[in-house]
Amino acid sequence: MDFRTRAIHVGQDRDSASGAIVPPIHVASTFVQPDVSMTAEYDYARTASPTRRGFETTLASLDNGVKALAFASGMAATHCVTQLLSPGDRIVTGTDIYGGTWRLFNKLLPQHGISVAAVDTSDLAAVAAAMTPATKLVWIESPGNPLLSITDIAGCAGIAQAGGALLACDATLATPVLTRPLDLGADIVMHSATKYLGGHSDLLGGAIVVRDPALGTRLHWVQNATGAVMGPFESFLCSRGLKTVDLRVRAQSATALALAEWLAAHPRVARVFYPGLPSHPGHALAARQMEGGFGGILSFELAGHCDAARRVVESTRLFQLAVSLGAVESLIELPAVMSHGSYDPAARRAVGIADGLIRLSVGLESFDDLRDDLAAALNSAASLN
Repeated sequence: MDFRTRAIHVGQDRDSASGAIVPPIHVASTFVQPDVSMTAEYDYARTASPTRRGFETTLASLDNGVKALAFASGMAATHCVTQLLSPGDRIVTGTDIYGGTWRLFNKLLPQHGISVAAVDTSDLAAVAAAMTPATKLVWIESPGNPLLSITDIAGCAGIAQAGGALLACDATLATPVLTRPLDLGADIVMHSATKYLGGHSDLLGGAIVVRDPALGTRLHWVQNATGAVMGPFESFLCSRGLKTVDLRVRAQSATALALAEWLAAHPRVARVFYPGLPSHPGHALAARQMEGGFGGILSFELAGHCDAARRVVESTRLFQLAVSLGAVESLIELPAVMSHGSYDPAARRAVGIADGLIRLSVGLESFDDLRDDLAAALNSAASLN
């Protein structure tokens, strides 16, 4: 079956008891056992539950994996992957990554004896040079957040495999609609389900998908031991979100490209970060690695004083000032003080996240309305330049 068909039907069987076309939400915390062997499919909701299993089954199919695990948040999913590591191990990661991931890698993991090397993962030579015998995990994002860098997933997979390390890819911005990292050699793909998978700003969740059954078993053991699982209502909402994710992401990508082109020609805009633009250094790779669009996230910098950026993000009406991304509503923010405020300021500036960088999450509103909203906000900031 095609992607869009699987998103609707795989893992979403009608209810056998009533014939309901939407599977019921199972809120049970425990399940009666036929005997003391504890071999039934379900026993306790932390280990597995029918509603969570439905979402996991659908997502595994869409990412072309063998097993998916749903978590209470994207950071819980990321943390689960790092629990495969031991003191003395090393992570090679990117510089253009989500602020929460940066905080986990740089503030928490070193306290447990795990070292982290951050490099520009769009440069395969830099990734290869950072590998050591202690490297057990390579963690990448493509597109990156918030600078929309593009990393060669297959190239990194080859480097990780040669070094005896796992490759994990945060594909939150791409979603399985545009990129399926497991097909390109990644061992693990992570999604913040809060974003495009749910798609409506009404849930918190995360997920990982793997292509190796043994790795899936190891990760499920960690998840069960630590307990940060997705609840039944969030699982239901994610399953509902997946049914329209293909339509939403493609529409958001088309509008984002049109806005990026408009912003690139605007006299008050100094630079636009969007892989769909031919001027983007990763455009050719993105065109090969992503299909059906380049995503609904873009960033840009204004010409002139960075106080103008604050005026812009506080002046829009349709673009609402908020962190997060990937929903039907368009959002605007300043990463330096919002989504990536957990970076040390020196580290943030060193990797190119300027204080005046503006990030847009393009929703499902019309291009004309979003363009006009940005135009008015840019005009309001003109006096500060």
